[in-house]
Amino acid sequence: MSVSGLSLTRLPVSISGFLQLASLLGLLLFLFKAAQLYLRRQWLLKAFQQFPSTPSHWLFGHKVGTNGKGNLELQQILSWVEKFPSAFPRWLWGSKAHVIIYDPDYMKVILGRSDPKASGTYRFLAPWIGYGLLLLNEQTWFQHRRMLTPAFHYDILKPYVGIVADSVRVMLDKWEKLIVKDSSVEIFQHISMMTLDSIMKCAFSYQGNVQLDRHSQSYIKAIGDLNNLFFDRVRNVFHQNDTIYGLSSDGRLFHRACQLAHEHTDQVIKERKAQLQNERELEKIRRKRHLDFLDILLFAKMENGSSLSDEDLRAEVDTFMFEGHDTTASAISWIFYALATHPEHQQKCREEVQSLLGDGASITWDHLDQMPYTTMCIKEALRIYPPVPVVVRDLKTPVTFPDGRSLPKGIIVTLSFYGLHHNSKVWPNPEVYDPLRFAPDSSRHSHSFLPFSGGARNCIGKQFAMNELKVAVALTLLRFELLPDPTRIPFPIPRLVLKSKNGIHLRLRKLH
Repeated sequence: MSVSGLSLTRLPVSISGFLQLASLLGLLLFLFKAAQLYLRRQWLLKAFQQFPSTPSHWLFGHKVGTNGKGNLELQQILSWVEKFPSAFPRWLWGSKAHVIIYDPDYMKVILGRSDPKASGTYRFLAPWIGYGLLLLNEQTWFQHRRMLTPAFHYDILKPYVGIVADSVRVMLDKWEKLIVKDSSVEIFQHISMMTLDSIMKCAFSYQGNVQLDRHSQSYIKAIGDLNNLFFDRVRNVFHQNDTIYGLSSDGRLFHRACQLAHEHTDQVIKERKAQLQNERELEKIRRKRHLDFLDILLFAKMENGSSLSDEDLRAEVDTFMFEGHDTTASAISWIFYALATHPEHQQKCREEVQSLLGDGASITWDHLDQMPYTTMCIKEALRIYPPVPVVVRDLKTPVTFPDGRSLPKGIIVTLSFYGLHHNSKVWPNPEVYDPLRFAPDSSRHSHSFLPFSGGARNCIGKQFAMNELKVAVALTLLRFELLPDPTRIPFPIPRLVLKSKNGIHLRLRKLH
């Protein structure tokens, strides 16, 4: 027999041996991974011993129901809040679980620590917003926070009131042209364009008109898509791996939406850099005691003397572009809905604003502290509809809570502000809209109301946000009566910010 014949007869044997070896290695890998997941689950079960919960499936975890309107996640959380004191261990799937907390004492403990953001959750945001203030941890986060804090000094915020007022008036002018008798308007999209307009003019020195710009509308849509895609990915066991997710239809949509968001922020940075080539513009910057947000980033020097890298610069711009408009858009939309469904409180706010501002031709920084009832109504709406429903922490050391229960290092803790604000042990009759909860002489736990989170990592722009909410409410109530649309009641759903599954539709009646 020839040498070539011998080679051909040996070839099937060698292929068969290779396949057998590969199968054996695959089986060993599978068994190793299964053992790893089993041990992880057993460790979690032991860690959760002090925290009772409803039964869950060993593989599929706690299933959340749906109805004709959508996911019932928030309703499910509220049922746990009522049944289990302070905290509840929720299983997402086999070896993936987190502890949801909704008690003010528990909140105070966790927010008083320096645990990092949970990387297993927030890393999915990195391709979109990079590692800016939202995702950074420890020393780098501290450096960036300290660098950016001057952008929110009251000397900087004061002139922003007039800029925000102008943006609100543009939106209200559009609404006057839109309204037809007894028809309703989906307000969230309009308010998103207005808050984007405000943040770009205030923090990024933008000189165009965002509310009339089609490119900005595509950015708003991309942000909406990214919100939904992030939420879906966190809860999908098959999409945890980056490679698998990138090949999926959701992964491709996420990539495209990131591109659109980055094109928008890159253009903002490019335009500001071009403006700063002008000597007159540079001279204005030199005379300023405090710089705007983007100018701080462009002129920043890190502790080693180097400028901020292009990657770090865009991460902070992407982060604040999103957080600076989407959270306030959510807040304003839900505040308007709350006032529309409670006309007696809406009218009291209107009378307060009319006595203070007259026709509203001018609103200034000094006016904002002179509308106590309106502020109470805003806060009560933020309690029922917190703009950011949850934040997630990864325990870097064990923790013991005031009631003696404890959790070990490595447990994921979800701080449910929505659950906290609807906890009947903290807020009696939590579903009732009652602005008197925030009357000046009322008392409450320091961590019972957290619309802007709390502790060292609270929202850096919370004062800017509150100012914007007050300006938007005041000027809108002077122009329109807000009425609900009974055929389209909003259905709250948790995303990075609190959204409505079916939008927020209101009827607008022009005041004469």
